[in-house]
Amino acid sequence: MKRYAGVLLPVTSLPSKYGIGCFDQAAYDFVDWLQKAGQRYWQILPLGATSYGSSDDSPYQAYSAFAGNPYLISLDALVEEGVLTREECDGVSFGDNPAKVDFDKLHEHRFALLRKAYERSGISANPDYQNFIRDNGWWLNDYALFMALKTFFHDQPFRAWPEDIRMHWGFALEHYNRELYFDIEFQKYMQFKFNQQWSRLKAYANGKHIQIVGDIPIYVSPDGADVWAHPELFQLDAHNAPTAIAGCPPDAFAEDGQAWGNPLYNWNFHRATDYAWWVSRMWYSFKLYDVVRIDHFRGFDEYFSIPADAKTARDGHWEKGPGMELFNSIRRHLGNVSVIAEDLGLMTDGVRALVRDSGYPNMKVLQFAVDPADVGGANDYWPHNYNSNCVVYTGTHDNETLAGWYAGLSIEAKTQVRNYLSDYYTPDDRMYKVLINLAMTAVAKDCIVPIQDHLGLGNEARMNQPGTVGFNWRWRLLPGQLTDALAQELLAMAKRTARANWDTLPKKKDTDCSGYKRKNDKKPAQQLFSCWAGSVQWRKMPVALTRMQAGSQGEWKNQAPDTSVYRSLHSRRSWSLQHSPDRQIVPAGGRPPYAGSRGG
Repeated sequence: MKRYAGVLLPVTSLPSKYGIGCFDQAAYDFVDWLQKAGQRYWQILPLGATSYGSSDDSPYQAYSAFAGNPYLISLDALVEEGVLTREECDGVSFGDNPAKVDFDKLHEHRFALLRKAYERSGISANPDYQNFIRDNGWWLNDYALFMALKTFFHDQPFRAWPEDIRMHWGFALEHYNRELYFDIEFQKYMQFKFNQQWSRLKAYANGKHIQIVGDIPIYVSPDGADVWAHPELFQLDAHNAPTAIAGCPPDAFAEDGQAWGNPLYNWNFHRATDYAWWVSRMWYSFKLYDVVRIDHFRGFDEYFSIPADAKTARDGHWEKGPGMELFNSIRRHLGNVSVIAEDLGLMTDGVRALVRDSGYPNMKVLQFAVDPADVGGANDYWPHNYNSNCVVYTGTHDNETLAGWYAGLSIEAKTQVRNYLSDYYTPDDRMYKVLINLAMTAVAKDCIVPIQDHLGLGNEARMNQPGTVGFNWRWRLLPGQLTDALAQELLAMAKRTARANWDTLPKKKDTDCSGYKRKNDKKPAQQLFSCWAGSVQWRKMPVALTRMQAGSQGEWKNQAPDTSVYRSLHSRRSWSLQHSPDRQIVPAGGRPPYAGSRGG
Protein backbone atom coordinates (compact mmCIF):
# COMPACT_ATOMS: atom_id res chain seq x y z
CA MET A 1 0.00 0.00 0.00
CA LYS A 2 1.29 3.43 -0.95
CA ARG A 3 1.39 5.98 1.83
CA TYR A 4 1.19 9.71 1.28
CA ALA A 5 1.12 13.02 3.10
CA GLY A 6 -0.71 16.26 2.47
CA VAL A 7 -1.38 19.73 3.80
CA LEU A 8 -4.70 21.33 4.77
CA LEU A 9 -4.89 24.95 3.66
CA PRO A 10 -8.13 26.71 2.67
CA VAL A 11 -7.87 28.66 -0.57
CA THR A 12 -9.18 31.71 1.29
CA SER A 13 -6.13 31.55 3.60
CA LEU A 14 -3.60 32.09 0.83
CA PRO A 15 -1.80 35.46 0.73
CA SER A 16 -3.28 38.11 -1.56
CA LYS A 17 -3.26 41.88 -1.66
CA TYR A 18 -6.96 41.85 -2.52
CA GLY A 19 -8.35 40.77 0.82
CA ILE A 20 -8.74 37.00 0.48
CA GLY A 21 -6.87 34.04 -0.93
CA CYS A 22 -7.97 33.18 -4.45
CA PHE A 23 -6.89 31.51 -7.70
CA ASP A 24 -3.95 33.83 -8.28
CA GLN A 25 -0.17 33.39 -8.33
CA ALA A 26 -0.02 32.57 -4.62
CA ALA A 27 -2.09 29.42 -5.26
CA TYR A 28 0.29 28.26 -7.99
CA ASP A 29 3.25 29.05 -5.73
CA PHE A 30 1.71 26.92 -3.01
CA VAL A 31 1.39 23.98 -5.42
CA ASP A 32 5.09 24.39 -6.26
CA TRP A 33 5.88 24.46 -2.55
CA LEU A 34 3.92 21.24 -1.98
CA GLN A 35 5.91 19.63 -4.77
CA LYS A 36 9.20 20.65 -3.13
CA ALA A 37 7.90 19.25 0.16
CA GLY A 38 7.15 15.83 -1.38
CA GLN A 39 3.45 16.10 -0.58
CA ARG A 40 0.68 14.28 -2.42
CA TYR A 41 -2.42 16.16 -1.30
CA TRP A 42 -3.67 19.70 -1.01
CA GLN A 43 -6.80 19.58 1.13
CA ILE A 44 -9.10 22.58 1.01
CA LEU A 45 -12.40 23.61 2.57
CA PRO A 46 -15.66 23.81 0.57
CA LEU A 47 -15.48 26.17 -2.41
CA GLY A 48 -19.19 27.08 -2.32
CA ALA A 49 -20.68 30.56 -2.64
CA THR A 50 -20.97 31.88 0.92
CA SER A 51 -23.40 34.29 2.51
CA TYR A 52 -21.94 37.58 1.40
CA GLY A 53 -21.22 40.25 3.94
CA SER A 54 -22.06 38.27 7.05
CA SER A 55 -19.88 38.42 10.11
CA ASP A 56 -18.72 34.87 9.42
CA ASP A 57 -18.91 33.61 5.85
CA SER A 58 -18.89 29.92 6.65
CA PRO A 59 -18.00 27.66 3.72
CA TYR A 60 -20.39 25.12 5.27
CA GLN A 61 -23.37 27.45 4.70
CA ALA A 62 -23.25 27.99 0.94
CA TYR A 63 -25.98 29.28 -1.35
CA SER A 64 -25.68 26.22 -3.57
CA ALA A 65 -24.38 22.66 -3.47
CA PHE A 66 -22.88 23.28 -6.93
CA ALA A 67 -21.89 26.94 -7.35
CA GLY A 68 -18.41 28.27 -6.63
CA ASN A 69 -17.48 31.27 -4.48
CA PRO A 70 -16.94 34.42 -6.60
CA TYR A 71 -14.59 35.75 -3.92
CA LEU A 72 -12.04 33.22 -5.19
CA ILE A 73 -11.91 34.66 -8.71
CA SER A 74 -8.47 36.16 -9.32
CA LEU A 75 -8.59 39.89 -9.98
CA ASP A 76 -5.03 39.69 -11.33
CA ALA A 77 -6.26 37.29 -14.03
CA LEU A 78 -9.03 39.71 -14.96
CA VAL A 79 -6.48 42.52 -15.23
CA GLU A 80 -4.42 40.34 -17.57
CA GLU A 81 -7.56 39.76 -19.65
CA GLY A 82 -7.99 43.51 -19.97
CA VAL A 83 -11.44 43.69 -18.36
CA LEU A 84 -10.13 45.41 -15.22
CA THR A 85 -7.25 47.81 -14.63
CA ARG A 86 -4.61 47.58 -11.93
CA GLU A 87 -5.62 51.05 -10.75
CA GLU A 88 -9.25 49.96 -10.27
CA CYS A 89 -8.22 46.97 -8.16
CA ASP A 90 -5.66 48.88 -6.12
CA GLY A 91 -8.01 51.80 -5.60
CA VAL A 92 -10.31 50.07 -3.11
CA SER A 93 -9.70 48.84 0.43
CA PHE A 94 -10.12 45.17 1.24
CA GLY A 95 -9.17 45.58 4.88
CA ASP A 96 -6.19 46.72 6.92
CA ASN A 97 -4.96 43.36 8.27
CA PRO A 98 -3.28 41.05 5.74
CA ALA A 99 -3.53 38.17 8.25
CA LYS A 100 -7.35 38.32 8.41
CA VAL A 101 -10.20 38.33 5.89
CA ASP A 102 -12.55 41.30 6.17
CA PHE A 103 -15.80 39.89 4.76
CA ASP A 104 -17.67 43.19 5.01
CA LYS A 105 -15.04 44.96 2.89
CA LEU A 106 -15.07 42.12 0.39
CA HIS A 107 -18.82 42.33 0.00
CA GLU A 108 -18.65 46.09 -0.38
CA HIS A 109 -16.02 46.18 -3.14
CA ARG A 110 -15.46 42.78 -4.76
CA PHE A 111 -18.75 42.51 -6.64
CA ALA A 112 -18.51 46.05 -7.99
CA LEU A 113 -15.21 45.12 -9.63
CA LEU A 114 -16.54 41.82 -10.93
CA ARG A 115 -19.54 43.63 -12.39
CA LYS A 116 -17.23 45.97 -14.30
CA ALA A 117 -15.33 42.97 -15.62
CA TYR A 118 -18.57 41.34 -16.78
CA GLU A 119 -19.80 44.48 -18.55
CA ARG A 120 -16.51 44.83 -20.44
CA SER A 121 -16.08 41.14 -21.22
CA GLY A 122 -18.37 40.64 -24.22
CA ILE A 123 -18.84 37.22 -22.68
CA SER A 124 -22.01 36.32 -24.58
CA ALA A 125 -19.94 35.87 -27.77
CA ASN A 126 -17.49 33.49 -26.08
CA PRO A 127 -18.14 29.91 -27.28
CA ASP A 128 -16.55 28.47 -24.10
CA TYR A 129 -19.04 30.47 -22.04
CA GLN A 130 -21.94 29.26 -24.15
CA ASN A 131 -20.80 25.66 -23.72
CA PHE A 132 -20.49 26.20 -19.97
CA ILE A 133 -24.02 27.53 -19.49
CA ARG A 134 -25.40 24.78 -21.75
CA ASP A 135 -23.65 21.96 -19.87
CA ASN A 136 -24.42 23.37 -16.42
CA GLY A 137 -27.90 24.76 -16.94
CA TRP A 138 -29.39 21.97 -14.81
CA TRP A 139 -28.14 23.78 -11.68
CA LEU A 140 -26.85 27.13 -13.00
CA ASN A 141 -30.16 28.54 -14.22
CA ASP A 142 -31.88 28.24 -10.87
CA TYR A 143 -28.82 29.41 -8.96
CA ALA A 144 -28.23 32.50 -11.13
CA LEU A 145 -31.88 33.54 -10.86
CA PHE A 146 -31.84 32.91 -7.11
CA MET A 147 -28.81 35.15 -6.58
CA ALA A 148 -30.24 37.87 -8.83
CA LEU A 149 -33.43 37.74 -6.78
CA LYS A 150 -31.43 37.95 -3.53
CA THR A 151 -29.96 41.24 -4.74
CA PHE A 152 -33.32 42.48 -6.05
CA PHE A 153 -35.00 41.81 -2.68
CA HIS A 154 -32.14 43.43 -0.71
CA ASP A 155 -30.59 40.16 0.51
CA GLN A 156 -33.73 39.04 2.32
CA PRO A 157 -34.12 35.27 2.90
CA PHE A 158 -36.18 33.76 0.12
CA ARG A 159 -38.99 32.95 2.57
CA ALA A 160 -39.57 36.71 2.83
CA TRP A 161 -40.07 37.06 -0.93
CA PRO A 162 -43.52 37.44 -2.54
CA GLU A 163 -45.40 34.14 -2.62
CA ASP A 164 -45.31 33.65 -6.39
CA ILE A 165 -41.54 33.65 -6.66
CA ARG A 166 -40.98 32.20 -3.19
CA MET A 167 -42.98 29.16 -4.32
CA HIS A 168 -41.13 28.99 -7.64
CA TRP A 169 -44.29 29.36 -9.74
CA GLY A 170 -43.76 29.21 -13.50
CA PHE A 171 -45.23 32.60 -14.50
CA ALA A 172 -43.15 34.32 -11.81
CA LEU A 173 -40.00 32.61 -13.05
CA GLU A 174 -40.71 33.83 -16.60
CA HIS A 175 -41.30 37.39 -15.35
CA TYR A 176 -38.12 37.67 -13.29
CA ASN A 177 -35.99 35.93 -15.91
CA ARG A 178 -36.95 38.77 -18.27
CA GLU A 179 -36.73 41.60 -15.75
CA LEU A 180 -33.42 40.57 -14.22
CA TYR A 181 -31.76 39.29 -17.39
CA PHE A 182 -28.44 41.14 -17.03
CA ASP A 183 -28.20 40.42 -13.30
CA ILE A 184 -28.71 36.73 -14.07
CA GLU A 185 -26.08 36.82 -16.79
CA PHE A 186 -23.67 38.48 -14.34
CA GLN A 187 -24.12 35.56 -11.95
CA LYS A 188 -23.50 33.08 -14.76
CA TYR A 189 -20.40 35.02 -15.80
CA MET A 190 -18.96 34.78 -12.28
CA GLN A 191 -19.56 31.02 -12.21
CA PHE A 192 -17.88 30.69 -15.60
CA LYS A 193 -14.80 32.59 -14.44
CA PHE A 194 -14.70 30.61 -11.20
CA ASN A 195 -14.87 27.33 -13.12
CA GLN A 196 -12.33 28.45 -15.70
CA GLN A 197 -9.76 29.64 -13.17
CA TRP A 198 -10.23 26.71 -10.79
CA SER A 199 -9.94 24.19 -13.64
CA ARG A 200 -6.62 25.74 -14.66
CA LEU A 201 -5.30 25.65 -11.10
CA LYS A 202 -6.41 22.06 -10.55
CA ALA A 203 -4.84 21.00 -13.87
CA TYR A 204 -1.60 22.68 -12.79
CA ALA A 205 -1.66 20.82 -9.47
CA ASN A 206 -2.45 17.50 -11.14
CA GLY A 207 0.39 18.14 -13.59
CA LYS A 208 2.69 18.37 -10.56
CA HIS A 209 1.21 15.07 -9.27
CA ILE A 210 -0.64 16.91 -6.50
CA GLN A 211 -4.21 15.78 -5.85
CA ILE A 212 -6.93 18.09 -4.54
CA VAL A 213 -8.92 16.87 -1.54
CA GLY A 214 -12.23 18.71 -1.60
CA ASP A 215 -14.79 18.97 1.15
CA ILE A 216 -18.57 18.90 0.86
CA PRO A 217 -21.00 19.50 3.72
CA ILE A 218 -23.67 16.86 4.18
CA TYR A 219 -26.36 19.57 4.43
CA VAL A 220 -27.22 22.66 2.39
CA SER A 221 -28.08 26.17 3.53
CA PRO A 222 -31.71 26.83 4.54
CA ASP A 223 -31.55 30.01 2.45
CA GLY A 224 -30.14 28.57 -0.73
CA ALA A 225 -30.97 27.78 -4.33
CA ASP A 226 -31.27 24.04 -3.70
CA VAL A 227 -34.05 24.41 -1.13
CA TRP A 228 -35.82 27.14 -3.10
CA ALA A 229 -35.77 25.34 -6.44
CA HIS A 230 -36.23 21.76 -5.22
CA PRO A 231 -38.28 21.64 -2.01
CA GLU A 232 -39.17 18.04 -2.77
CA LEU A 233 -35.68 17.05 -1.62
CA PHE A 234 -36.19 18.31 1.94
CA GLN A 235 -38.48 18.06 4.95
CA LEU A 236 -40.56 21.20 4.32
CA ASP A 237 -44.16 22.22 4.94
CA ALA A 238 -46.67 23.49 2.38
CA HIS A 239 -45.07 26.95 2.53
CA ASN A 240 -41.58 25.51 1.93
CA ALA A 241 -40.50 26.18 5.51
CA PRO A 242 -38.52 23.44 7.34
CA THR A 243 -40.46 21.15 9.62
CA ALA A 244 -37.25 19.87 11.19
CA ILE A 245 -33.64 21.04 11.18
CA ALA A 246 -30.23 19.43 11.60
CA GLY A 247 -28.02 19.65 14.66
CA CYS A 248 -26.44 17.57 17.37
CA PRO A 249 -27.42 16.62 20.93
CA PRO A 250 -25.94 18.08 24.12
CA ASP A 251 -22.28 17.18 24.63
CA ALA A 252 -19.11 18.47 26.28
CA PHE A 253 -18.94 21.38 23.81
CA ALA A 254 -22.59 22.56 24.11
CA GLU A 255 -24.79 21.70 27.11
CA ASP A 256 -27.98 22.43 25.12
CA GLY A 257 -26.71 20.77 21.96
CA GLN A 258 -26.39 22.60 18.65
CA ALA A 259 -29.17 23.60 16.25
CA TRP A 260 -27.51 24.21 12.88
CA GLY A 261 -30.66 25.35 11.09
CA ASN A 262 -30.12 23.27 7.93
CA PRO A 263 -33.23 21.58 6.54
CA LEU A 264 -33.16 17.80 6.72
CA TYR A 265 -33.43 15.61 3.64
CA ASN A 266 -36.62 13.86 2.64
CA TRP A 267 -34.89 10.52 2.39
CA ASN A 268 -38.05 8.76 1.19
CA PHE A 269 -38.06 10.95 -1.92
CA HIS A 270 -34.36 10.39 -2.49
CA ARG A 271 -34.83 6.64 -2.16
CA ALA A 272 -37.66 6.68 -4.71
CA THR A 273 -35.38 8.41 -7.25
CA ASP A 274 -32.44 6.07 -6.61
CA TYR A 275 -30.66 8.99 -4.92
CA ALA A 276 -30.29 10.79 -8.25
CA TRP A 277 -29.66 14.22 -6.67
CA TRP A 278 -26.87 12.83 -4.50
CA VAL A 279 -25.38 10.95 -7.46
CA SER A 280 -25.41 14.22 -9.40
CA ARG A 281 -23.83 16.08 -6.52
CA MET A 282 -21.02 13.54 -6.19
CA TRP A 283 -20.51 13.43 -9.97
CA TYR A 284 -20.12 17.21 -10.05
CA SER A 285 -17.83 17.17 -7.00
CA PHE A 286 -15.45 14.83 -8.80
CA LYS A 287 -15.23 17.31 -11.64
CA LEU A 288 -13.82 19.77 -9.09
CA TYR A 289 -11.75 17.52 -6.84
CA ASP A 290 -9.70 14.32 -6.98
CA VAL A 291 -10.78 13.15 -3.52
CA VAL A 292 -13.95 14.19 -1.68
CA ARG A 293 -14.22 14.42 2.10
CA ILE A 294 -17.87 14.20 3.16
CA ASP A 295 -18.50 16.20 6.31
CA HIS A 296 -20.64 14.66 9.10
CA PHE A 297 -20.65 11.18 7.61
CA ARG A 298 -22.47 9.76 10.61
CA GLY A 299 -25.61 11.63 9.44
CA PHE A 300 -26.02 8.97 6.74
CA ASP A 301 -26.42 6.31 9.42
CA GLU A 302 -28.49 8.32 11.90
CA TYR A 303 -29.25 12.02 11.90
CA PHE A 304 -30.35 14.27 14.75
CA SER A 305 -33.75 15.78 13.99
CA ILE A 306 -34.78 18.93 15.86
CA PRO A 307 -38.33 20.32 15.47
CA ALA A 308 -38.09 23.63 13.64
CA ASP A 309 -39.95 25.43 16.45
CA ALA A 310 -37.86 23.90 19.28
CA LYS A 311 -36.11 26.32 21.63
CA THR A 312 -32.98 24.18 21.96
CA ALA A 313 -31.51 21.03 20.47
CA ARG A 314 -32.49 19.19 23.68
CA ASP A 315 -35.87 18.56 22.03
CA GLY A 316 -34.29 16.64 19.14
CA HIS A 317 -34.17 12.91 18.50
CA TRP A 318 -32.26 10.46 16.31
CA GLU A 319 -33.72 9.15 13.06
CA LYS A 320 -32.41 6.53 10.67
CA GLY A 321 -30.56 7.71 7.55
CA PRO A 322 -30.19 6.05 4.12
CA GLY A 323 -27.15 4.00 5.10
CA MET A 324 -25.46 1.87 2.45
CA GLU A 325 -28.39 2.28 0.03
CA LEU A 326 -27.03 5.71 -0.88
CA PHE A 327 -23.43 4.62 -1.34
CA ASN A 328 -24.41 1.53 -3.30
CA SER A 329 -26.28 3.83 -5.70
CA ILE A 330 -23.24 6.12 -6.00
CA ARG A 331 -21.01 3.13 -6.70
CA ARG A 332 -23.40 1.73 -9.34
CA HIS A 333 -23.49 5.02 -11.19
CA LEU A 334 -20.00 6.44 -10.68
CA GLY A 335 -17.80 3.44 -9.95
CA ASN A 336 -15.29 3.35 -7.11
CA VAL A 337 -14.71 6.99 -6.23
CA SER A 338 -12.18 8.39 -3.73
CA VAL A 339 -14.02 9.49 -0.58
CA ILE A 340 -12.91 10.30 2.97
CA ALA A 341 -15.63 9.66 5.55
CA GLU A 342 -15.62 12.32 8.28
CA ASP A 343 -16.90 10.09 11.08
CA LEU A 344 -15.93 12.30 14.03
CA GLY A 345 -18.20 12.89 17.00
CA LEU A 346 -20.43 10.37 18.73
CA MET A 347 -19.52 6.94 17.38
CA THR A 348 -21.98 4.08 17.44
CA ASP A 349 -21.86 0.52 16.18
CA GLY A 350 -24.07 1.62 13.28
CA VAL A 351 -21.64 4.36 12.21
CA ARG A 352 -18.69 2.00 12.47
CA ALA A 353 -20.53 -0.58 10.36
CA LEU A 354 -21.44 2.03 7.73
CA VAL A 355 -17.84 3.22 7.42
CA ARG A 356 -16.62 -0.37 7.19
CA ASP A 357 -19.21 -1.41 4.61
CA SER A 358 -18.61 1.68 2.46
CA GLY A 359 -14.92 0.86 2.23
CA TYR A 360 -14.06 4.55 2.54
CA PRO A 361 -11.16 5.54 4.79
CA ASN A 362 -12.29 7.30 7.94
CA MET A 363 -10.61 10.06 9.95
CA LYS A 364 -8.37 9.87 13.01
CA VAL A 365 -7.63 13.17 14.75
CA LEU A 366 -4.57 12.93 16.97
CA GLN A 367 -5.80 15.57 19.40
CA PHE A 368 -8.78 13.39 20.28
CA ALA A 369 -6.51 10.66 21.66
CA VAL A 370 -5.61 12.50 24.83
CA ASP A 371 -7.73 11.58 27.83
CA PRO A 372 -5.91 11.28 31.17
CA ALA A 373 -8.64 8.93 32.39
CA ASP A 374 -7.76 6.47 29.58
CA VAL A 375 -4.77 4.86 31.26
CA GLY A 376 -5.03 1.71 29.15
CA GLY A 377 -4.54 3.34 25.75
CA ALA A 378 -7.92 2.10 24.50
CA ASN A 379 -8.86 5.37 22.79
CA ASP A 380 -9.47 4.82 19.06
CA TYR A 381 -7.44 7.91 18.25
CA TRP A 382 -4.11 6.62 19.59
CA PRO A 383 -2.04 5.53 16.57
CA HIS A 384 -1.50 1.99 17.86
CA ASN A 385 -5.25 1.41 17.45
CA TYR A 386 -5.46 2.53 13.80
CA ASN A 387 -5.97 0.27 10.84
CA SER A 388 -4.42 1.16 7.50
CA ASN A 389 -7.68 2.30 5.84
CA CYS A 390 -7.86 5.69 7.51
CA VAL A 391 -6.50 9.22 7.20
CA VAL A 392 -4.76 10.68 10.24
CA TYR A 393 -4.94 14.39 10.99
CA THR A 394 -3.18 16.34 13.70
CA GLY A 395 -6.30 18.52 13.71
CA THR A 396 -9.02 19.90 11.48
CA HIS A 397 -10.41 23.36 10.71
CA ASP A 398 -12.63 22.99 13.80
CA ASN A 399 -9.78 22.23 16.20
CA GLU A 400 -7.27 24.33 18.01
CA THR A 401 -3.89 24.48 16.33
CA LEU A 402 -1.59 21.70 17.49
CA ALA A 403 0.75 24.10 19.29
CA GLY A 404 -2.17 25.97 20.85
CA TRP A 405 -3.84 22.73 21.92
CA TYR A 406 -0.72 21.31 23.58
CA ALA A 407 0.00 24.57 25.38
CA GLY A 408 -3.49 24.46 26.89
CA LEU A 409 -3.34 20.86 28.14
CA SER A 410 -3.38 20.11 31.83
CA ILE A 411 -0.27 18.73 33.51
CA GLU A 412 -1.95 15.30 33.59
CA ALA A 413 -2.71 15.39 29.88
CA LYS A 414 0.79 16.53 28.96
CA THR A 415 2.18 13.72 31.10
CA GLN A 416 0.01 11.22 29.23
CA VAL A 417 1.36 12.47 25.90
CA ARG A 418 4.97 12.33 27.05
CA ASN A 419 4.54 8.87 28.55
CA TYR A 420 3.05 7.63 25.28
CA LEU A 421 6.00 9.04 23.35
CA SER A 422 8.62 8.24 26.01
CA ASP A 423 9.72 11.83 25.47
CA TYR A 424 10.57 13.80 28.62
CA TYR A 425 13.10 16.17 27.11
CA THR A 426 11.59 18.06 24.17
CA PRO A 427 10.59 21.59 25.25
CA ASP A 428 6.86 22.23 25.33
CA ASP A 429 7.07 24.81 22.55
CA ARG A 430 8.61 22.16 20.21
CA MET A 431 6.27 19.29 21.00
CA TYR A 432 4.13 20.05 17.96
CA LYS A 433 6.96 18.71 15.76
CA VAL A 434 7.11 15.46 17.72
CA LEU A 435 3.34 15.04 17.43
CA ILE A 436 3.38 15.67 13.67
CA ASN A 437 6.06 13.00 13.36
CA LEU A 438 3.87 10.64 15.41
CA ALA A 439 1.02 11.16 12.95
CA MET A 440 3.33 10.66 9.98
CA THR A 441 4.64 7.34 11.35
CA ALA A 442 1.14 5.95 11.93
CA VAL A 443 -0.07 3.00 9.87
CA ALA A 444 -2.78 5.19 8.28
CA LYS A 445 -2.69 5.24 4.47
CA ASP A 446 -2.59 9.04 4.39
CA CYS A 447 -1.59 11.80 6.79
CA ILE A 448 -2.82 15.38 6.40
CA VAL A 449 -1.58 18.23 8.56
CA PRO A 450 -2.98 21.79 8.68
CA ILE A 451 -0.37 24.30 7.58
CA GLN A 452 -0.76 26.15 10.90
CA ASP A 453 0.59 23.04 12.64
CA HIS A 454 3.63 22.78 10.39
CA LEU A 455 4.32 26.45 11.17
CA GLY A 456 3.90 25.91 14.92
CA LEU A 457 1.30 28.69 15.18
CA GLY A 458 -0.85 29.21 18.24
CA ASN A 459 -4.61 29.55 18.49
CA GLU A 460 -4.49 33.02 17.00
CA ALA A 461 -4.33 31.05 13.71
CA ARG A 462 -7.33 28.85 14.48
CA MET A 463 -9.75 28.65 11.54
CA ASN A 464 -13.04 27.99 13.30
CA GLN A 465 -14.40 27.59 16.80
CA PRO A 466 -17.75 25.75 16.57
CA GLY A 467 -20.67 27.44 18.28
CA THR A 468 -19.18 30.94 18.02
CA VAL A 469 -19.57 33.81 15.55
CA GLY A 470 -17.74 36.98 14.69
CA PHE A 471 -14.15 35.84 14.16
CA ASN A 472 -14.15 32.54 12.27
CA TRP A 473 -12.91 31.59 8.76
CA ARG A 474 -10.65 34.65 8.63
CA TRP A 475 -7.08 33.42 9.18
CA ARG A 476 -4.59 33.93 6.34
CA LEU A 477 -0.96 33.15 5.60
CA LEU A 478 1.44 36.04 5.29
CA PRO A 479 3.86 36.28 2.36
CA GLY A 480 7.14 34.55 3.15
CA GLN A 481 5.83 32.17 5.82
CA LEU A 482 6.25 29.14 3.56
CA THR A 483 10.01 28.84 3.25
CA ASP A 484 12.23 26.47 1.29
CA ALA A 485 13.66 25.32 4.62
CA LEU A 486 10.23 24.22 5.82
CA ALA A 487 9.60 22.44 2.50
CA GLN A 488 12.86 20.52 2.91
CA GLU A 489 11.92 19.64 6.48
CA LEU A 490 8.58 18.21 5.31
CA LEU A 491 10.30 16.35 2.48
CA ALA A 492 12.79 14.73 4.83
CA MET A 493 10.00 13.67 7.17
CA ALA A 494 7.93 12.30 4.28
CA LYS A 495 10.91 10.26 3.07
CA ARG A 496 11.77 8.71 6.41
CA THR A 497 8.12 7.81 7.10
CA ALA A 498 7.61 6.36 3.59
CA ARG A 499 5.10 9.06 2.64
CA ALA A 500 7.05 10.95 0.00
CA ASN A 501 5.28 11.60 -3.28
CA TRP A 502 8.04 10.30 -5.51
CA ASP A 503 6.15 11.33 -8.64
CA THR A 504 6.78 14.97 -7.74
CA LEU A 505 10.48 14.57 -7.10
CA PRO A 506 13.33 14.65 -9.63
CA LYS A 507 14.00 11.21 -11.11
CA LYS A 508 17.35 9.53 -10.84
CA LYS A 509 19.30 9.25 -14.07
CA ASP A 510 18.22 6.22 -16.05
CA THR A 511 20.46 3.19 -15.83
CA ASP A 512 22.09 2.67 -19.21
CA CYS A 513 21.56 -0.86 -20.45
CA SER A 514 22.32 -0.10 -24.09
CA GLY A 515 25.76 -1.74 -23.87
CA TYR A 516 24.30 -5.21 -23.62
CA LYS A 517 24.04 -7.16 -26.87
CA ARG A 518 21.34 -9.67 -26.30
CA LYS A 519 22.55 -12.44 -28.59
CA ASN A 520 26.29 -12.35 -27.86
CA ASP A 521 26.37 -11.21 -24.27
CA LYS A 522 27.75 -13.90 -21.99
CA LYS A 523 26.71 -12.21 -18.74
CA PRO A 524 24.29 -14.15 -16.59
CA ALA A 525 20.65 -13.55 -17.36
CA GLN A 526 20.07 -12.44 -13.78
CA GLN A 527 22.60 -9.62 -14.15
CA LEU A 528 20.94 -8.38 -17.31
CA PHE A 529 17.56 -8.49 -15.62
CA SER A 530 18.92 -6.43 -12.71
CA CYS A 531 20.04 -3.77 -15.12
CA TRP A 532 16.60 -3.53 -16.68
CA ALA A 533 14.84 -3.60 -13.33
CA GLY A 534 16.96 -0.68 -12.17
CA SER A 535 16.11 1.49 -15.12
CA VAL A 536 13.40 4.10 -15.15
CA GLN A 537 12.18 2.81 -18.50
CA TRP A 538 11.54 -0.67 -17.10
CA ARG A 539 9.85 0.67 -13.98
CA LYS A 540 7.45 2.67 -16.08
CA MET A 541 6.23 -0.45 -17.88
CA PRO A 542 3.30 -2.18 -16.21
CA VAL A 543 4.80 -5.46 -15.03
CA ALA A 544 1.76 -7.44 -16.12
CA LEU A 545 2.06 -6.10 -19.62
CA THR A 546 5.80 -6.65 -20.01
CA ARG A 547 6.86 -9.77 -21.92
CA MET A 548 10.49 -10.74 -21.21
CA GLN A 549 11.36 -14.28 -22.07
CA ALA A 550 14.55 -16.33 -21.66
CA GLY A 551 15.74 -18.39 -24.57
CA SER A 552 16.89 -21.98 -24.33
CA GLN A 553 20.54 -20.88 -23.96
CA GLY A 554 19.79 -18.42 -21.19
CA GLU A 555 19.81 -15.49 -23.57
CA TRP A 556 17.37 -12.68 -22.91
CA LYS A 557 15.03 -11.43 -25.59
CA ASN A 558 13.01 -8.28 -25.11
CA GLN A 559 9.48 -8.38 -26.42
CA ALA A 560 7.45 -5.16 -26.58
CA PRO A 561 4.48 -4.95 -24.19
CA ASP A 562 1.09 -5.98 -25.52
CA THR A 563 -0.60 -2.58 -25.33
CA SER A 564 -3.94 -3.96 -26.48
CA VAL A 565 -4.44 -5.33 -22.97
CA TYR A 566 -3.84 -1.90 -21.50
CA ARG A 567 -6.15 -0.25 -24.01
CA SER A 568 -8.84 -2.74 -23.12
CA LEU A 569 -8.44 -2.14 -19.40
CA HIS A 570 -8.35 1.62 -19.87
CA SER A 571 -11.50 1.72 -21.95
CA ARG A 572 -13.25 -0.56 -19.48
CA ARG A 573 -12.28 1.70 -16.58
CA SER A 574 -13.48 4.81 -18.40
CA TRP A 575 -16.77 3.10 -19.11
CA SER A 576 -17.23 2.07 -15.50
CA LEU A 577 -16.75 5.62 -14.28
CA GLN A 578 -19.40 7.03 -16.58
CA HIS A 579 -21.98 4.27 -16.79
CA SER A 580 -24.14 2.26 -14.50
CA PRO A 581 -24.20 -1.48 -15.24
CA ASP A 582 -27.42 -1.15 -17.17
CA ARG A 583 -27.61 2.38 -18.54
CA GLN A 584 -25.66 5.51 -19.27
CA ILE A 585 -25.98 7.85 -16.34
CA VAL A 586 -23.76 10.77 -17.39
CA PRO A 587 -23.57 11.28 -21.13
CA ALA A 588 -20.37 12.75 -22.44
CA GLY A 589 -20.41 16.50 -21.85
CA GLY A 590 -23.85 16.28 -20.53
CA ARG A 591 -26.33 16.30 -17.78
CA PRO A 592 -26.32 14.23 -14.56
CA PRO A 593 -29.36 12.22 -13.59
CA TYR A 594 -31.14 14.78 -11.38
CA ALA A 595 -32.21 18.07 -12.83
CA GLY A 596 -35.38 18.08 -10.81
CA SER A 597 -38.96 18.36 -11.78
CA ARG A 598 -38.91 22.13 -12.02
CA GLY A 599 -35.32 23.18 -12.57
CA GLY A 600 -33.12 23.98 -15.48
